[in-house]
Amino acid sequence: MTRTIRRAPEPAAPADLRKPAPTGRIAAGAFHPRQLLAAVPLALRKLNPRHQLANPVLFVVWLGSVLVTALAVLEPTVFAILVAGWLWFTVLFANLAEAVAEGRGKAQAETLRRTKTETVARRIPSDGAHPEPVGAAELAVGDLVIVEAGAVIPADGDVVEGIATVDESAITGESAPVIRESGGDRCAVTGGTTVLSDRIVVRVHSRPGESFVDRMIALVEGSARQKTPNETALSILLSTLTIIFLLAVVALQPMAAFSGGTLSVVVLIALLVCLIPTTIGALLSAIGIAGMDRLVQRNVLASSGRAVEAAGDVSTLLLDKTGTITFGNRQATRLWPCGSATVDELAEAARLASLADDTPEGRSIVALCADEYGLANQPGNVEHGEFVEFSARTRMSGLDLADRRIRKGASSALRDWVTSHGGEFPSAVAEIVDQVSAQGATPLVCAELRAGTARVLGVVQLSDVVKPGMRERFAELREMGIRTVMITGDNRVTASVIAEQAGVDDYLAEATPEDKLRLIRAEQEGGRLVAMTGDGTNDAPALAQADVGVAMNTGTMAAKEAGNMVDLDSDPTKLIEIVRIGKQLLITRGALTTFSIANDLAKYFAILPAMFVAIYPQLDGLNIMRLASPDSAILSAVVFNALVIVALIPLALRGVRYRPVGAAKLLRRNLLLYGLGGIVTPFVGIWLIDLVVRFVHGLG
Repeated sequence: MTRTIRRAPEPAAPADLRKPAPTGRIAAGAFHPRQLLAAVPLALRKLNPRHQLANPVLFVVWLGSVLVTALAVLEPTVFAILVAGWLWFTVLFANLAEAVAEGRGKAQAETLRRTKTETVARRIPSDGAHPEPVGAAELAVGDLVIVEAGAVIPADGDVVEGIATVDESAITGESAPVIRESGGDRCAVTGGTTVLSDRIVVRVHSRPGESFVDRMIALVEGSARQKTPNETALSILLSTLTIIFLLAVVALQPMAAFSGGTLSVVVLIALLVCLIPTTIGALLSAIGIAGMDRLVQRNVLASSGRAVEAAGDVSTLLLDKTGTITFGNRQATRLWPCGSATVDELAEAARLASLADDTPEGRSIVALCADEYGLANQPGNVEHGEFVEFSARTRMSGLDLADRRIRKGASSALRDWVTSHGGEFPSAVAEIVDQVSAQGATPLVCAELRAGTARVLGVVQLSDVVKPGMRERFAELREMGIRTVMITGDNRVTASVIAEQAGVDDYLAEATPEDKLRLIRAEQEGGRLVAMTGDGTNDAPALAQADVGVAMNTGTMAAKEAGNMVDLDSDPTKLIEIVRIGKQLLITRGALTTFSIANDLAKYFAILPAMFVAIYPQLDGLNIMRLASPDSAILSAVVFNALVIVALIPLALRGVRYRPVGAAKLLRRNLLLYGLGGIVTPFVGIWLIDLVVRFVHGLG
């Protein structure tokens, strides 16, 4: 059950956890001009008409280039030859944008291909006989293979027996080995990774050519990329505009004939190419490929461009508390002395009782005592004793020294221990325990036994610490209109406290997998798109139901197959960055579409007066750029139409700089920058080009 909560000021994080808050701006992808030169051969191959048919706008430009070239050959003039040449440059530059984007993906794919090696697997026969060596390509789904230290895992699968450390740097880029074991949520292994220690038995889950690496290669190369619904809708709109402008241009010749004039076919084709939305038509595919590329750069694999677009439209984020909003391991944050004990005495005893405690909680107590009270974080020569391990029966741990015994643990367990050794359990301790519990933290009571009598020293507060900067990140998401919901298995009191500290909009306490699924469906029924992360088999239904389901690479194969994205770094907080990348993709596409349509206005003022000034001299008043001649005006517009594509390729690949602001503010900014800029830029560009073109010999 969810509750809406009030946001309270965030308590200060411990000194060692204070880090700068994220800036909220997403970095753009890298681009270098050399990529343009490297992509020229591929762009030339894309001049094939079968490739151009996939983009109706560019196919019209391609047909116009062929027709003008034929006319220039039959009736050669300087004007016709130059127009034909720049029309071909327009098609080439449009292909160049897509070729550069694909080239970046092919470079990444080549790196992945180098990770694939011919591996000999040790397959266990169905009759349980001695393992037999077979090639990895001969493995089938369901086969069991033995992988020992030093061997490469031959195929994707799940560990069904054993535990081992695995080097996944070939896939994730992370050099630190990871643990893979049977029976848990960290059983999935990827073909091409290397077992560093021990021995595991893997059940194969992928067919040859359909492994995780194979799918990554296909996606980053673009060979498996399909148009997203938004891309398809925009392509239909651009095709419709092209048809409208084509009919309008065809109608100009009869109008000119009626007025006693004539228009050449070369001029009409130049006008058509300049009026149709060639800029966004040329960059549309590159924008989509670059969006997938930005995800891959951040070690996230999306199953399709649809998932990236959905991330940009997400309105509800479901975030697990543990590991996403909080560090996951409870950490000591405060010492509460009581009675006659001083805080230094409590710190000294808590440190001694935790020196041999290798749990994250024990290490955090030692770190707190070292940082706040100047105690050593390593045992001294006289501090060695017999460590008492924690057990579910005693619910406490500690250290037995020659002259004293120290215990820390649950309040009720320490109450019994103290009273059984002749001590008293003060009511003040019980009040501190209740106060700490009400804050959503865990109280550990610390006591000592000296000379046969026990006494309570105080309480150690363990808190599930919220990661620094999370409150600011959630505030940014709120500005973007995104609602955040924290999912946790904790009780409502603890969940409420953590939610207040983190600044989320809502929370779901004592959550089960079924609760997650019901919450997602409820959000979707309200017309909202939902994103979430997960790693376990029990998360698979919710991941499949969510519009954006990000599975952790360390999770089970069922989770990875259910989600539509996989995070190779297994970082749940990356979901927020994925949403930003999706929004950046949508904003880039919208901004360049606005610019493309807006810059047609300047072309009207360049070409239309030039076409009809001989028939209607009054139209010379519309020549506000004072272009030299009708031919130079038309040619300047065609040249600008081609060059603007090249100029915008870096922006299409890097993406528009995204800032987490409200939709209204973002719309105003983009209309001012790309709408008004799209109107002004062509006026300046065409005028500058005309200053050069007017000196071309033979141009009328």
